[in-house]
Amino acid sequence: MKNKYFVLGLPRTGTTSLCVASLGLGFKTAHTAYTKSAIKSAQLIADTPVFNDFEKLYQLFPNSRFIYLERDLSLWVPSIQRLLTRMLPKLIEQGGGFNETLKRCYLNTFPNLNADNILDDTYLINCYNNHKLNVTSFINKTNADCLFVNLAHEDSGQKLAEFLNVSNIDIPHLNKMGKVTAWNEIRHPLKVESTRLGKVDKDSTLYCFKK
Repeated sequence: MKNKYFVLGLPRTGTTSLCVASLGLGFKTAHTAYTKSAIKSAQLIADTPVFNDFEKLYQLFPNSRFIYLERDLSLWVPSIQRLLTRMLPKLIEQGGGFNETLKRCYLNTFPNLNADNILDDTYLINCYNNHKLNVTSFINKTNADCLFVNLAHEDSGQKLAEFLNVSNIDIPHLNKMGKVTAWNEIRHPLKVESTRLGKVDKDSTLYCFKK
């Protein structure tokens, strides 16, 4: 089996842009994956559940490689504030709203999330730094291959091309100004759907399968 690539960046760090670039490279790609089939079939997966469940995924796919997307905090904080403000009602809704995997990943990464915390820059920066610390600790513990890269930097394309073992990579700048629907609009034969006709696997059993 070919190596899988898991994108560890938090939302609003360029995950959609990287996923669209991945399609252009010929990788089966999922931006979010809520079924066993999606996780098994995709060669590159970003967003939920990856940014929260990377250790479990590494146990399932020990040859996998990781890409940690960084973003300058001065840009990330206002962007994540807009996203979380829109998502909050469905994140905290009991018995409805988003699926349980998405809720768990967000609420674990952004603990005690509420409207006041979303507006607190210090809270959000702490969440970002704690996530990066967890990723760094995991990489140091496992010696897994991981590229730390900021897509806004001029050398990001070269770094990604070398890591993905391709000659070059064209990374579009998507979901600008708070937009979050760019991936939904993509039509590509290598795009892996996150759900099964809108259905998701139960969160408690998502990872309980053989490779």
